[in-house]
Amino acid sequence: MTLFQSFLLGLLQGFTEFLPISSSGHLVLLESILKLKVDELKSFDVALHAGSLVAIMTYFWKDLWGLLKNWKLGAYILVATIPAVIAGFTLENWLDEIFRDPKLVLSMLGILALFFLIAEYLHSDKKPIPFNLKNTFIMGLAQAVALIPGISRSGSVIGMGLMQGIKREEAAKFSFLLGIPAIGGAILLTAFKVYREQELLPGWDVVLVGFSVSAVVGYLTIAFLMRFLKTHSLRVFAIYLGIVVLSGSLIISLQN
Repeated sequence: MTLFQSFLLGLLQGFTEFLPISSSGHLVLLESILKLKVDELKSFDVALHAGSLVAIMTYFWKDLWGLLKNWKLGAYILVATIPAVIAGFTLENWLDEIFRDPKLVLSMLGILALFFLIAEYLHSDKKPIPFNLKNTFIMGLAQAVALIPGISRSGSVIGMGLMQGIKREEAAKFSFLLGIPAIGGAILLTAFKVYREQELLPGWDVVLVGFSVSAVVGYLTIAFLMRFLKTHSLRVFAIYLGIVVLSGSLIISLQN
């Protein structure tokens, strides 16, 4: 892997991890186009997601500090994390087998676009409601579904929140805070697999570039999305995903 490829993947991770368009899906498609080695990618994904984790914790450090007093929010995050933990351990082997299939990713991106349109339609008839154990657990179930590549973690949580009447910007904030244990757990699990299976490791310069770009771009993307969702809906991202599905299908068909 070259430094330019590392920069490109870090840039993509920084944008797509927090925009509701599926970072895993975009990375799989780009990795397929760039013809990168799969063994090397798993270890490099650790660096990319570590950058994302730093971005969230830096942007929301005041909220994280506030968890010491706001124990209810901490409890909601804990409850919403449970489904993803169970699904991750239960479906681990199956997810590994399908994780790099670009055709599956394109199908899931299409489903995600449709989900956004449905979520916005249902949200228009809902009265705003506060967080509670029931709706946060349901949002956690949506996060568990996002273990499938091509389904955005943040997008699925935000969309499910909208369906239940959670305000758009509040659902986005909760999805980011919920991402801390989810991304942290994924990093530890992947790092353990890399160590256990003695997979290939890219050079430290490549890792540092990917990590740094992912962290900086991720922070800026969070700031952008939090402002964007105050006045815009998920329909914009649904349109974008439709374009990705069409263009991605064309590129893959031409490669074959």
